[in-house]
Amino acid sequence: MPFKKVLYFSYEKILEREVKRSALPTHIGLILDGNRRYAREMGYKDVTRGHLEGAKKLDHVLKWCVDLGIRIVTIWVFSTDNAQRNKEEIEGLLRVIEEKLDDLSKNPIIKKNGFRIKVLGNLDPLPARLKEVISRLEASTRDHERHILNIAVGYGGREEIVDAVRKAIREKAHGTVLELADSITTDDITSHLYTCGIPDPDLIIRTSGEIRLSGFLLWQSAYSEFYFCDAFWPAFRKIDFLRAIRSYQERTRRFGK
Repeated sequence: MPFKKVLYFSYEKILEREVKRSALPTHIGLILDGNRRYAREMGYKDVTRGHLEGAKKLDHVLKWCVDLGIRIVTIWVFSTDNAQRNKEEIEGLLRVIEEKLDDLSKNPIIKKNGFRIKVLGNLDPLPARLKEVISRLEASTRDHERHILNIAVGYGGREEIVDAVRKAIREKAHGTVLELADSITTDDITSHLYTCGIPDPDLIIRTSGEIRLSGFLLWQSAYSEFYFCDAFWPAFRKIDFLRAIRSYQERTRRFGK
């Protein structure tokens, strides 16, 4: 084994032992950014190859989470803003998502570790075949209870909040408009979010060097810790992941108190 790989492996093991000695997050959110830039950096003519490499990376990250005992993972794979890209790229990305979701229904990591999969977002505009794959995937993992994998597809944080408010209003539609407005509480909105019943993320990681949420879990991230990593998503290493966990562990969480 080359000396550089020996050093990398040794450092990875040191980091892993270190993070296992402290409290670990229950729920991690991941903004999978940088697939297109990775493709260009690698000299690929078709940026879809970057999305394909990113899809492969998910298996590794899920395994890392299982090894550390992190029970809930939420990933963002297609946003409402992504839908504004050119038609050819959107079709390529949605094709990669469809193939990956279909793979997850048979994936040994999902089955062996009992991942229940839930897809978050507005699915109405998605292609019929992708919606069918989503339905089958959710049904095939419905009885799994050990881990949760949320996959945000056609997702926007503002849209989710608007959706939740509309549902809360419809549920409480009585009295005057002012009485209805006054009756809406944070609990009403929380109970209608896509993630209802799932703890809010403790840590949100964004790859590719961008330092913003771009609308990811806006409501749920009020007290989350954030970690921004320079690596593009397909090049995201276990060392990068462990550093994010260590950074989380070094913080004092006050939850606004």
